[in-house]
Amino acid sequence: MSITKTALAAALAGAALLPAAAHAQSVAVANPEAAVANTRAWTAARTQIQTTYKTQLDQANARRQAITTELQPLVTAFETARSQPNANQASLQSQAQAIETRQNAANQELQRLTLPAQRAQAYALEQISARLQEAVQGAVRARNVQLLVRPDAALFAQPAADITAAITAELDRLVPSVNTTPPANWQPGQQGQGAGAAAGVAPAAGQPAATTPAPARRSSGR
Repeated sequence: MSITKTALAAALAGAALLPAAAHAQSVAVANPEAAVANTRAWTAARTQIQTTYKTQLDQANARRQAITTELQPLVTAFETARSQPNANQASLQSQAQAIETRQNAANQELQRLTLPAQRAQAYALEQISARLQEAVQGAVRARNVQLLVRPDAALFAQPAADITAAITAELDRLVPSVNTTPPANWQPGQQGQGAGAAAGVAPAAGQPAATTPAPARRSSGR
């Protein structure tokens, strides 16, 4: 389920503009998504969500396996027909459409089954990510960091330059726990910067995403 790039960029931009001590010329790197994902609050929330919605998640896993079993012969037949010389393009198109239709229906079914867990996950992540900028600022101030960038934006960085763990520590202090039961009228984004956390920093282990087997490739015609 992701903290939005906008929210993360805002957090990092705010931190990068913090004044540093005159003698400090420190540059650091940090992965905000990992910082949130490694918090104690998220770890506890993920476990709680897996327990609370175990029935739905197990049902979704079972349905995914059944759908995969159902679709595999259709996909195999399509690929076999497609590889034949002078394959009937109209027939291939019909097969591909049938597979795509079934996949779409399966995705909708899996989405319905996992929605309660995804909603709880989004609510928990939003509570944590709402304090992300504050945590970044605290970690930056404590280390007199003058410039903070993402790891993938740095050509090279010593391990000691990574303050992701420090941001996680700040988040643990600021958000020791979260609620995993969203209010009935709650919608993602209601807590400001946490908006968009719904897609999750990382899917909860054991929580199925609403996806089905890889879609069959349509014939481009020969």
